[in-house]
Amino acid sequence: MKRKKICLVVLFIILIGIGGYFLFQKLAPAKETEGAKVISSIKEYGYTLKDNKNETYKKMFDELKEILKEDSVDEEKYASQISKMFIYDFFSLQDKIAKNDVGGVDFIYPEIVSNFLENAESTYYKYVESNIYGNRKQDLPMVEDITIDSIENVSYNVLEKTDPKAYQVNVSWTYTDSKFLDYQSKATLFLTKKNKTLYIVELQ
Repeated sequence: MKRKKICLVVLFIILIGIGGYFLFQKLAPAKETEGAKVISSIKEYGYTLKDNKNETYKKMFDELKEILKEDSVDEEKYASQISKMFIYDFFSLQDKIAKNDVGGVDFIYPEIVSNFLENAESTYYKYVESNIYGNRKQDLPMVEDITIDSIENVSYNVLEKTDPKAYQVNVSWTYTDSKFLDYQSKATLFLTKKNKTLYIVELQ
């Protein structure tokens, strides 16, 4: 009888251990949610590259770095590059963890970031399922090729100020899978400068 009680106690302890393990796995933050580390930066312009970005985006960041290290920066190239990076990061959803993991925020004019995030989470990112534990089955788009169709200087009003040398960038893109043909694939971006950094102030 004593041995039977000991066996029951041991079994009970094992069951508690197993239950505790699965509870920990469910509640503990997944690896994907750990804070991403900055692996590169363009300090003068406030841009950073984190280790959770894919190889395509990392390459684009390196290209931006090359453009901005010149003594005399070609602003059209600069505007074109951040337009491409924004489109790639914002419209690619497959690599996002959840609907609040909005891409392209680094390129948005600081004073309108909150409004931009609110709009993104209630529209394009609204139905992105959580992938915190890496088990999402949802099919989501990834941008593939991006084309700058045109770029020109325009006058643009931002926060009651007029920038006579803002940029209007018309851009188009494709996705890696034809099943996303109905998704947005063209846009017009308006960019303006704050200090020496270009920011996107409107997406059409």
